[in-house]
Amino acid sequence: MSADTIFALSSGAGRAAVGVIRISGPLARFGLETLAGSIPPPRRATLRTLTADGEPIDQALVLWFPGPASFTGEDMAELQGHGGRAVTAAVVRALVRLGMRPAQPGEFTRRALANGKMSLPEVEGLADLLEAETAAQHRQAVMQAGGALTRTTGLWRKALIDAMALVEAHLDFADEGDVVEDGAIAAIGTAIETVRDQLHQALASASRGERVRDGLTVVLSGPVNAGKSSLLNALAGRDVAIVTDIPGTTRDAIEVDLDLDGVRVTVVDTAGLRDTSDPVEAEGIRRARARAESADLVLRLVPPESAADMGTVPAEWHVLTKLDSDPDRVVPPGGFGISVRSGQGMARLVAALSSWATEESAGEPALVTRARHRACIERAIDDLGRGLGGLKADRLELVAEDLRLAVRSLDELVGRVDVDHVLDALFAGFCIGK
Repeated sequence: MSADTIFALSSGAGRAAVGVIRISGPLARFGLETLAGSIPPPRRATLRTLTADGEPIDQALVLWFPGPASFTGEDMAELQGHGGRAVTAAVVRALVRLGMRPAQPGEFTRRALANGKMSLPEVEGLADLLEAETAAQHRQAVMQAGGALTRTTGLWRKALIDAMALVEAHLDFADEGDVVEDGAIAAIGTAIETVRDQLHQALASASRGERVRDGLTVVLSGPVNAGKSSLLNALAGRDVAIVTDIPGTTRDAIEVDLDLDGVRVTVVDTAGLRDTSDPVEAEGIRRARARAESADLVLRLVPPESAADMGTVPAEWHVLTKLDSDPDRVVPPGGFGISVRSGQGMARLVAALSSWATEESAGEPALVTRARHRACIERAIDDLGRGLGGLKADRLELVAEDLRLAVRSLDELVGRVDVDHVLDALFAGFCIGK
């Protein structure tokens, strides 16, 4: 339990119909009694007049959540009053005079984690839920915040601890046949193999989970004046990139986020590819090639003066541009032809991008959604692989250590150990009052 009592306006700053102020910590009960006169029944909204120094501040609904049955695990109170700036400021002044302090970003959730009310994957899921912009991101974040990875990790952990107990029993009581069953060694191997296979299955969804969370990237590439910036503006529905007839206008990457059938897709306009002695443009071209190499999909734009070669790279589509200036151009099978000016071919290209994004993100929401999850699971898989090797070599003392390391990797996954280095960065992205 923290010695400080914190508070925050959870409904957001500024004029609003309702202003919700949350309080958590040892002074929460005292603060609620002082402002509202008495404590209402737990978890029941009650209308009260809030007063400070004998003067009424506001009429508000007040709620009382005694710990540990609260979001943070501490005593909590909530004041739901009018959202005017003067009202909120008066309540804040009263709370400060009572010895409380404003909360830092994410501090309520951090206390929930510290008090065992949430696991680290659930906190990460909550962060993703706050940041979700598409339906796919929302579905995945809801599952993660609901504890799907935490529950599954608990099952893996229990199976490994049971196997560890068998190993320890075999080491300590190997001479007592009534303590260790004859099939104990086989049972240990089966348990390790089963958990390792399940970890591999979870890991297989990692790339999809990270793509849904971070979004897919489509890079527009091609020679100068191929129509990349015009296509970006058309996809965005607004002018985000400068379009001119001067070659080399775009020198740095310009990004636009799109929602294609519930999937976040970042489209990147890059510098036109050509030989140049201009060091600034050359750096832009180097960056353009680097972005294309790391993209999920590259749209290779082919202007009228260039030859169309469809190529065979699955992650690259060739798009013939400016069809309005050369209506006799033939679009080869497997390619696309567009005119941003007339709109020709744009509907087909957008439909294809939507289908591609949906296929890339298809399936049930992934368990593994962050690089941190993937790293912990990979370490556990390595630990269990060594454990199986030790089992075959009849080195049970090594098996016990490898099982302990695998359990530690799973404990780090759910935030039981060695996660302080990720918490500051994680909670810095939370809003105040969460």
